[in-house]
Amino acid sequence: MERQVYRTLSRDSGLSQSSLQRLFRSYLSRSPELSVKPALKERTYLLIDGSYFPGNLCIVLYMDHALGYVQLYRNSDGERYSEIYEDLMNLRTLGVEVYSVTCDGHHSILKAVRKAFPEAIIQRCLVHIKRQVKTYLSARPQSDAGKDLLRISRRLTYITTHEQSALWLLEMHQWEQHYKAYVNARSNNPISGRYWYTHKNVHSAYRLIKNAAPYLFAYLDDGQIPNTTNKLEGHFAHLKEKLTLHHGLRTAARKAFIKWYLHFKNGGIR
Repeated sequence: MERQVYRTLSRDSGLSQSSLQRLFRSYLSRSPELSVKPALKERTYLLIDGSYFPGNLCIVLYMDHALGYVQLYRNSDGERYSEIYEDLMNLRTLGVEVYSVTCDGHHSILKAVRKAFPEAIIQRCLVHIKRQVKTYLSARPQSDAGKDLLRISRRLTYITTHEQSALWLLEMHQWEQHYKAYVNARSNNPISGRYWYTHKNVHSAYRLIKNAAPYLFAYLDDGQIPNTTNKLEGHFAHLKEKLTLHHGLRTAARKAFIKWYLHFKNGGIR
């Protein structure tokens, strides 16, 4: 979990570098399995997020928010509906009853949650929405529509009451009415007949917020529902930093390294 070089490891352990290398190879030839931990409460508030790593590797994590514990993970090459659905059903079989899911809104995750836990409440990650809107619009949009939409999106993570959420939705509706023609303006190729949205980035940012709107404020009804996936993103950022230090690992060893990392992050015993 910390950055150490062979020189200091040899000094502290009394083992030679070659002995340490054999020891690490032994560890990376096998890996621990995660075990599901009983929930602290009857309701499980689940965080789901996926992140991509070099070598066409995608890691999907399932964390119990109250426990801060990764109950399950998936090695894959993408966030796939069939795999996420299988993972959720495995959690259900193991006695995890999911009350809410906080995620970034990936269609595969949403579809799998609705199938595996149809009664579960879905909460979109507000930080992800703000970040994606800024990516579409840039930090300094040129159009008035873009400037206003960026300003509205920035207020999203400061909403703490139903009254504030109602005012935010009203402001969003007013923006939509004011800029409707601008957002839906199309350009076309008269030869091919194909068209595209003239102000594509503003349109994409608007559609992102519009589609997420039904899932933005579930946390206001239950303070235990997390409104971001920041806990998981912290895991991913730290893990990527560690893997960068070991960029020479082969694929199998990298996957084993990730399992050991999650094992120790969960409080596993050496």
